[in-house]
Amino acid sequence: MTPGFPARRRGSLGRPGEDTVEESRFPWRDAVSESTAGVLQRPARAALTALGTVLGVGAFVAVLGLTATAASQIDGRFSRLAATEVTVHDVAREHTEFEPLAFPDDADERVERLNGVEHAGVLWPVQLDRDQQVASAPAADTGVGGQIQVVAASSGAVEAAEPVLRQGRLFDHWHDRTRQRVALLGTGTASRLGITTLETQPAIFIGEQAFTVIGIVGDVRRRPDLLLSVLVPRSTAQQLWGTPKEGADMLVSTRIGAAQQVAREAPTALRPDHPEYLQAVPPPDPRGLRSGVNQDLGQLFLLLAGVCLVIGTVGIANTTLVAVMERTGEIGLRRALGARSRHVLIQFLTESAVLGTLGGIIGTSLGVLAVVGVAVARDWTPVVQPGTVIAAPVIGLTTGLLAGLYPAWRAARIQPVEALRR
Repeated sequence: MTPGFPARRRGSLGRPGEDTVEESRFPWRDAVSESTAGVLQRPARAALTALGTVLGVGAFVAVLGLTATAASQIDGRFSRLAATEVTVHDVAREHTEFEPLAFPDDADERVERLNGVEHAGVLWPVQLDRDQQVASAPAADTGVGGQIQVVAASSGAVEAAEPVLRQGRLFDHWHDRTRQRVALLGTGTASRLGITTLETQPAIFIGEQAFTVIGIVGDVRRRPDLLLSVLVPRSTAQQLWGTPKEGADMLVSTRIGAAQQVAREAPTALRPDHPEYLQAVPPPDPRGLRSGVNQDLGQLFLLLAGVCLVIGTVGIANTTLVAVMERTGEIGLRRALGARSRHVLIQFLTESAVLGTLGGIIGTSLGVLAVVGVAVARDWTPVVQPGTVIAAPVIGLTTGLLAGLYPAWRAARIQPVEALRR
């Protein structure tokens, strides 16, 4: 008698002394043990079959874990930088054509008097004529000077960008007030112009106007585009090239927690007569930012995880179907010894479920290790939701069950006589 299909003889209630055979049974314990034995008989095939599920479930865990980990870092970075930045746009041209520049001359001082403001300043890109370019010598054609942007910036705007000086110094309120012809260069711009040191007191030419380079900036925490520009004092630019043609902006750095209030107060502080000429943009809501990151990363990588799971499902289905064809004689023998169609169905479904569950457990482990490894490498705090770890093996189990439905149905339809004849 085959394990899992016991048969016992008992007296019939119909006719005394006449015996009948009790219907065979297939307990779940026997189904699991038989299915596990069937999987372990071909370990290499089982490993390759479960690989797709391992990759799919591992990608699922890693995606959700890395997304949660990355989202948890947003608050810290947001608090340190984005939450302390306010931008004020000049929108006067939308209301009147008689206001070329909405920011007053003392705009920096007005905003810096607001509670919570650290630095504030006005800046705008200078629109040069076609025959004007940035060069390291008068009337020199460097080939790159026309590609270098000139930015007019007050000293407050330079400080609000939080620059890291490589050499020299920044220009200050005195340079603004006296309209000094000085310039700051980013390291990239200085390299393109062939300026490597300030010991020789180098100068650059914007058109025919000479500017003394007083500082080379290595990095900025805000407005990284400034590293590819030449910064000149706002008052100097306004004297030489006039008011901006496309409007100006004010960059404001605040203390943590003050940005929203500063954004509400800045237009009135700058232009109490026409606050509508200025539009203050407060920092974005970090909750919305986190939601956007979760959605973008989740959609992209969950699609990859879904593809891996589909591959794993097809792999398990194919292997299980081949196993059914190879084990036709075994199926016929079981049927001849009393196994019913549903018993064969349960056995092959259980085998595919075992493969799926094993793949889910291994994939979950690999996914958690991937999250921890990335977090350690980036000096982050790994975040993996318990629900993700619990759900991942269940996904593997479900994948295995879905993959085994058709092969198990095929196995259950095999007739004992035909199987034994083969």
